[in-house]
Parts: sequence; structure tokens; C-alpha cells
Amino acid sequence: MTNTSILKVGGRRAVAALGLTVAGFAWGCDSTDTILQAVDPDLINPPDTRSAEGAQAIYFGALNRLRQITGGTGGEGSVWLFAGLLADEWSTSSTFVQNDETDQRMVQYNNGTVTGMYRDLARARTSSNQAIALLAEFPRVPGTPENLRTGEMYFVRGWAEMQLADNFCNGVALSDGTGEEIVYGPQRTVAEVYTIAIASFDSALALLVATDTGTVRANRSATIGKARSMAGLGQIAAAGLLVAGIPTTYIHNVTFATTSGDLTLWAQPLSSRRYTIGDSVEGNSRTLLVRNAIPFFSKQDPRLPATYTVTGNPPRDTVKSQDGLTFSRTTTLWGRTTPTPVASGVDARMIEAEGLLFSGNVAGWLAIHNALRAAPPRLGTIQPAVMPALVAPPTAAEQVDLHFREKAFWTFSRGQRLPDLRRLVRQYGRTPANTFPEGVFYRGGNYGPDMNLPVPQAEQNNTLIGPNTSTCIDRNA
Repeated sequence: MTNTSILKVGGRRAVAALGLTVAGFAWGCDSTDTILQAVDPDLINPPDTRSAEGAQAIYFGALNRLRQITGGTGGEGSVWLFAGLLADEWSTSSTFVQNDETDQRMVQYNNGTVTGMYRDLARARTSSNQAIALLAEFPRVPGTPENLRTGEMYFVRGWAEMQLADNFCNGVALSDGTGEEIVYGPQRTVAEVYTIAIASFDSALALLVATDTGTVRANRSATIGKARSMAGLGQIAAAGLLVAGIPTTYIHNVTFATTSGDLTLWAQPLSSRRYTIGDSVEGNSRTLLVRNAIPFFSKQDPRLPATYTVTGNPPRDTVKSQDGLTFSRTTTLWGRTTPTPVASGVDARMIEAEGLLFSGNVAGWLAIHNALRAAPPRLGTIQPAVMPALVAPPTAAEQVDLHFREKAFWTFSRGQRLPDLRRLVRQYGRTPANTFPEGVFYRGGNYGPDMNLPVPQAEQNNTLIGPNTSTCIDRNA
């Protein structure tokens, strides 16, 4: 399912279509002369896609959109990374106010980075819908069903819908941009969007029934996406049962190359030093307690190698981040082109374990965690060392704490921490004050109340919302 190139289909554009004036030249030729027409091989005009080649191009484009909305491609477009600021995975160390306000849990509706992420998710839905229609009309082999490729497109659509529900407030609008005119969608609750995502995954699973390697792989990813969406709706036990058969060794990577885009999880934190590993104490002097935050940096867990960037002899904590102020705390978990899981067997084990715990099977839940710790799977660039077995805490609340703490290290910055914090409030009876980062914010002031990213102000262009209606129905978890 991974892809690093998009088939480009050329189309003819008249100069006049580019907004240029072509009349009035001294030699008296007019704008219809072919010498004034140009073919741009980088442009794909809508009519050009209605072909077998066009279907192929849109299919690969949708796979590339999946890469953009997960591991990202160099910039800050990955909601996996950015939502980690709103949670406790990352702290800002850039000069961007968009990052500061998100880390502080006070995200503005006109935050440009959030707007870009929301659009990227919408574009992934649009591309997958376009591909679904074109693959039906122009199968690769005449008369042969495009089950695998069409199933993959339903998976991409479901994944984009799931991530919208995971990260954004109640109020997401699922508009249809596949035609010449946009068909605007109404504001929907998070629960409604998860339900729509499940329907997309079900459409994928209905097609992904063959036993070849590619189909089995896509089936497992769609199953994990469906289970995550079910957990988002509180169907935790059923979600655990759904993924129980997926092997722990399963992995579905998106890949990266220097010619087609760096992995954002490397580019922004380690290369550009705009993010630092989150911790339960903040500030260069490490005197500001961040309540509820996991000590991702100071814990020194083998699943997340994290260090200061140091120079000098003897070493000193002298290297500053992009802001020129904050000591740089980085991880070597990812390199520039490290293949990164969209879905994996570890994800399946975390869903399965939570389902067992939710059902009261503490022994089964603990066994899953200890099996992973005894034989840790490879994560990114590292092979974690064997870790000692866990002992079940005495109370149900402490068991839940331990589960989500373990999951946070297994899935660090892969788009699961923020939705888990939200579910702790929605489904486990926690309050925001004992779940999300709280206290003095190290850049000044205190942490705010946000538990999700806002649907951006630009969505007021949606005629079903309009300029006088908030793009969020509410900011509840």
C-alpha cells in the first residue's frame, strides 16, 4: 500500500486559461494559433482522469494522501505529530505561535497549521472517493474486479474519517468534493464521524476477502481501523475481540525517501528541533511540574530513547532548539526515511488488552502486556531491550492508568495519544483536570482547557454552517 510516486497525466491548457492576454501582438496572430498553446505535464485536468491511466494516478495519489496524514512528508502537516503537542507527547520549541497555543491547550480557530491538517484529511477522503469511482469504471484488467485496490481506497477513506474523529471537536463536516461542485456536509458529532468511518472500513472488509498477501495485509489494517473507531464509540470489548486474530508481527508501513518527502516525525523534532520530547517537568531548569503528563523524556524507557542534544568537552546541555531558548530533547526512534507503521500487530495487542481489561479479565490483559515486554518488537530504528514483567495494580483505576501508560510508549507519536486522553474522559469517567496537562505553561501563563483541535474557521465557507455559526458544536472530549 505504500507509494513514493504519482503517475502524472498531462493535459493541454490554452494560454488564456492561465490568465494571460494573448491578443494585440504586432505580427497579428490570434489566440487560437497552436504556437500559443502549451502542454504542462504536471497538470491533471478532471477530464484526463477518466481513463485507465487516470484511475491509476488517482489511486496512487490517494495512497500518497495516506502517507501525508500519518507520518507526514517533512512539514508540519501530520496530525500525528501536531496533536502530540495538545496531548503530552511533545513540547513546542519553535518560534511558531500556532505551536505554542496548541501546546498550551488554547488553540485558535484560525490556526493555520490546524487548517492545513483538516484540509489534508478532507483531500484524502476526496481522492479515495474519486479512485473508487474510477476503478469501477476502468478496471486494470477488463472484466476483473478491482477488489484489492478498491478495498484499499475504502480503507484510506475510513482512516481519514477516523483521524478526524480522533482529533477534532464535535462539528466535523464531511463534504463531497468529487464532482464539479462541492456538496457540503452538515456538522457532525465525533460519534457520528466514527460511525461513518466504521461503514467505510466495513466496505473495505467486504472486498478484502482473498488470501493473497496484499489483500490479507489490507484486511488487517482495515480491521485495526474499524476496531479503533469502535473503541472511540465505547465498544471496547467488541473492538478487542475483533483484532484478537491479528498476529503481533503484522505491520503496515508508509515509506519515505529524500526525493519524495522526509518523515515528519524525524524532520520537525530532530532535524529542525521545533519539538522536544514531552515530560512531567518543563523549562530548562526543570522546575515546572506538568500534572498528568507522562515523563516521556525523563523515564528513559527502552521504547523511547531520548536525550539532550549536547556539545562540548565535557558535554554540556548547550544545544538550543529552533527558538534559540529551549534545550533540545530529541529521540533517535526515527530516521529521515524510516518506514513507519500506520497500523501494526502492536496496535492490535493494545486494543485486545484494553478489551480484556474492560471486560474484567485482568489476568488476560496483564499477559498481553508482559508478553510484549518479554519479546519487544522492533520500533522504528531501535530494538527495545527486554523489560521486567508488570504486576497488576490493586485497583481498577490504577490498572487503567498502567494500560494507557504502556500503550503511550508502544505507540509514541503515532496518532493515538490524544484520542486515548479524550476516551479517558468520555468513557472512563475521568475529568479533564486529572487527564490532560495542567499547571504553569513554561512559556508563560497556564495550560488552557482544550481537549481537541477545533474545526477551523475556514469551514464557515460551508454553506450549511455559514459565517455566524461556530465551526465546533462544542469542545467536549
